[in-house]
Amino acid sequence: MAEKTLDDLFLDTLKDIYYAEKQILKTLPKMARAAQSEEGRQAFLKHRDQTEVQIERLQQVFELVGKAARGKTCEAIQGIIAEGEEIMEEYKGSVALDAGLISSAQAVEHYEIARYGTLKSWAGQLGLDEAVALLDANLQEELQTDLLLTQLGEASANLKGTKKKIA
Repeated sequence: MAEKTLDDLFLDTLKDIYYAEKQILKTLPKMARAAQSEEGRQAFLKHRDQTEVQIERLQQVFELVGKAARGKTCEAIQGIIAEGEEIMEEYKGSVALDAGLISSAQAVEHYEIARYGTLKSWAGQLGLDEAVALLDANLQEELQTDLLLTQLGEASANLKGTKKKIA
């Protein structure tokens, strides 16, 4: 059996984030429909549009390394998405729903930020300069989305979530 290299790890992790992005793309419209505030709904729809572009960038990275764009099951993102779906179900109609949705979305963002930061670093080590630029573009969008979600939570959703629901 051949020894595994950073090239192998890079490809495995690329497959992981590709799968994750595809799953996230399916989940974001559900989160947008569940959001109670228009700002939250718009944030999830904007992220859906960004995710489509990020998937295209990942496909370009696969091309650069001469591999077919294929995902590999990512248990981590499946767990994060399952937690988000649980919040949608358990907090449906509650004043805390939007805060919960934002929290779930940030868990997704933090996972993506970790993956893209790692992949960007490894691409640099492997001399994949074009891939570095593509991965950095995704990373910067994820960082910006995380900031937007923080601002949205702090400006409204978290405050609304502290109020008692009037029967």
